[in-house]
Amino acid sequence: MSNVKKTRKGVVVRLEPEEAALVRALMEQLVTLLGDVPGEDGELASVGIAENAVKPDDPVLARLFPDAYREDGEAAGEFRRYTEMGLRDGKREAARTVLDALKDPGSDIVLDQEQAQIWLRALNDVRLALGTRLDISEEWYEEAEQLDPRDPRTPMFAAYDWLTMLQEGLVRALW
Repeated sequence: MSNVKKTRKGVVVRLEPEEAALVRALMEQLVTLLGDVPGEDGELASVGIAENAVKPDDPVLARLFPDAYREDGEAAGEFRRYTEMGLRDGKREAARTVLDALKDPGSDIVLDQEQAQIWLRALNDVRLALGTRLDISEEWYEEAEQLDPRDPRTPMFAAYDWLTMLQEGLVRALW
């Protein structure tokens, strides 16, 4: 079981090899899911503005990049146009920071304050993605308890629960 604690060196995260492999796989999937921003080929892309940014059809991407103005589609589109490229880049970089830290399996991962914050953001993005795919609600624990162990969602519920505990450990170590 993972262990997170604050030391003089920083926040130390100890993951079992299977846990590190899970985090690695989920972060790689997140990077793939984030892909590139649609419409980033225009000349404004060099300054982070997407010419044709629209709300994603994929529910996970829509959850990771929600509309800023739900009642005003035009304002939401304009906001997305100016922010989505930077947000995607930030989410990709956070996932890559986690992946970089996992390159040496089996050893303790020592994070400074900034790296721990980045880990929190990346873990939150993965949890949002899993939670959206699983349609997590307030009653998710009850639903997970009643699942047949052979249900294909069982490992995803277990991963979601474990990621929640890992994220909580990081939060407690930081504050």
